[in-house]
Amino acid sequence: MADGKTGTTKVLMEETRIFEPPKDLAENCNAWQWAKKKGFSTEKEMRAWCGEHYLEFWDEMAKTYADWYEPYTKVMDDSNKPYFKWFIGGKINMFYNAVERHIKAGKGKKVAYHFIPEPTDQAEKDYTYQEMYETVNKLANGLKSLGVKKGDRISIYMPMLPETVMAMLACAKIGAIHSLVFSGFSSKGFGDRVQDCEAKVVFTADGFYRRGKPMPLKPQADEGVKDAASVKNVIVLKRTGLEVPWTKGRDVWFHELVESQSADCKTEVMDAEERLFILYTSGTTGKPKGIEHAHGGYCVGPAYTCKWVFDLNEDDIYWCTADVGWITGHSYVAYGPLCLGITSVMYEGSPDYPDFGRWYKIIQDYKVTVFYTAPTAVRMLMKQGNEWPEKFDRSSVRLLGSVGEPLNPEAYIWYRKYFGNEVSPIMDTWWQTESGCHVVSPLPMTPCKPGSVAYPLPGFNTTIYDEDGNEVPLGEGGNIVNPTPWPSMLRAFYKDEVRYKKEYWDMYWKVKPGTYLAGDKATRDKDGYWFVQGRIDDVLSIAGHRIANAEVESSLVAHKAVSEAAVIGKPDEIKGEAIVAFVILKKDVNPSDDLAKALKTHVRTTMGPLAIPAGVYFVDDLPKTRSGKIMRRVIKAKALGNPTGDTSALANPEAVEYIPLI
Repeated sequence: MADGKTGTTKVLMEETRIFEPPKDLAENCNAWQWAKKKGFSTEKEMRAWCGEHYLEFWDEMAKTYADWYEPYTKVMDDSNKPYFKWFIGGKINMFYNAVERHIKAGKGKKVAYHFIPEPTDQAEKDYTYQEMYETVNKLANGLKSLGVKKGDRISIYMPMLPETVMAMLACAKIGAIHSLVFSGFSSKGFGDRVQDCEAKVVFTADGFYRRGKPMPLKPQADEGVKDAASVKNVIVLKRTGLEVPWTKGRDVWFHELVESQSADCKTEVMDAEERLFILYTSGTTGKPKGIEHAHGGYCVGPAYTCKWVFDLNEDDIYWCTADVGWITGHSYVAYGPLCLGITSVMYEGSPDYPDFGRWYKIIQDYKVTVFYTAPTAVRMLMKQGNEWPEKFDRSSVRLLGSVGEPLNPEAYIWYRKYFGNEVSPIMDTWWQTESGCHVVSPLPMTPCKPGSVAYPLPGFNTTIYDEDGNEVPLGEGGNIVNPTPWPSMLRAFYKDEVRYKKEYWDMYWKVKPGTYLAGDKATRDKDGYWFVQGRIDDVLSIAGHRIANAEVESSLVAHKAVSEAAVIGKPDEIKGEAIVAFVILKKDVNPSDDLAKALKTHVRTTMGPLAIPAGVYFVDDLPKTRSGKIMRRVIKAKALGNPTGDTSALANPEAVEYIPLI
């Protein structure tokens, strides 16, 4: 990504529709209240000032949204770029900010989560801040009893449950570093991440529910840790009652560990720069990257953006549908709303169980006011027609959010109408695992264009560069960059300094050192509205989840029948992209439908269901450069019937003809 030409792009389509936010929301939202106090007369003026005076802005946000054991002496230290440090000398703890301070403020009886199980015959349950506080304290003591110390890594491989958040908080409380792995990942995907971060303890569950049926998870966890010498204990939550394999002396029941502990536990005082979590994200090489985030900055970014972008207030009922195993779940299911003391809805399962009315019913029953989901889900529900939303009362919704990939205009209009009653504005957000919080987004007073993420948020100087580090003019596009740092930014890759610098900082180092390359492309129209176009590099976006082409290719090549493989993304109206694989078989292996099915099963087994190719095509050769690099760009163009462009760098241009139209 960092060492090749990425090109600039033109705005080929123009969106002229503009939706003004409701007047009372625009005038009374948290962001505009702050702007008025500061004396700004327009939103544009406010955003510009906050970018220019970003250190002053972040200083105020840190003092507004985080409580500190000891105040910091300096807002930011850039003496060792790209290893920026924030809130120097400050002492803090995420658990204190997310839960403990609300107890001290007398808000223990407030509901933190309305939990809704997927099976409709199971009781829904409220978890108050007091209950969260006591359970987390007991769990933290339980971890200590297993020998967990400050700085130890803990892997969490659990479904969408309040206990998953409690496991995160227990780690934060004692200064252990959590690393969540989405429960839909295969045992291998989980095991690779456990081994990389050298986890001492693993959290998992006996199973989870999908479409009302219990599915096992513990056997996958066991398979994942079998080669992980660092793992001393596996803590197992009893969720389904399924019988599970048990390793005596290693495995511990979650409830037994909690029951045996005191509800009093001292919260560890952490330096602002000490690590809160490692979260793995796909990269261009196929090897997942362990993104490190710090206590101090992460107490600030998600809380500020929850307050400003989603306009969250004391009486809101907020629902983010993301799984807590992804960054959206970290920032906008767990830490952001908890730091603000907000009541959230947490739903365990599928949006279409027992039918396509499930989400609308939850909105109706709990009077959800702010709703945040992915375009994939919107498109899936849109496909089912209007009769489902029309059966339910959705009038409580005052604000909507979108995350994970561009929300295409057609889906935008439908979402606004059938979730937002044609009045609720949509906060279409662009950000990353690496950024930790929203970076480009409307605010509740922003006039919105369908398909646009509006403008960089206050505190960010995010812009669009060409390859040479020049800001592109309006009407053109290029690479999304951040020329200045921000508090909730990534701090490092776990155990990989070289890759960290190369992947995010090298591209513009010679012209503008310290400029962060996001890896996405965007355009700005003549009015300055941003439209995100997708990845610079070869990373697929499947239903809002990033999966590296190289990881899927590695999985295919690991099959005994496969010699080489190339993977591309094909546009898909539901998922955004669907995976398509082009495979060269080993000598004396014949292509067949059965083999194509077997390869899909193989990918599912090694990587999980998200990575299953929608199509497998057998080819005699793949176009490559003279250095042996497979040219995915050319493959994709040929497969989709688009011009293949310059093929002069190919060692085997005839191979292009082998690629079928799909």
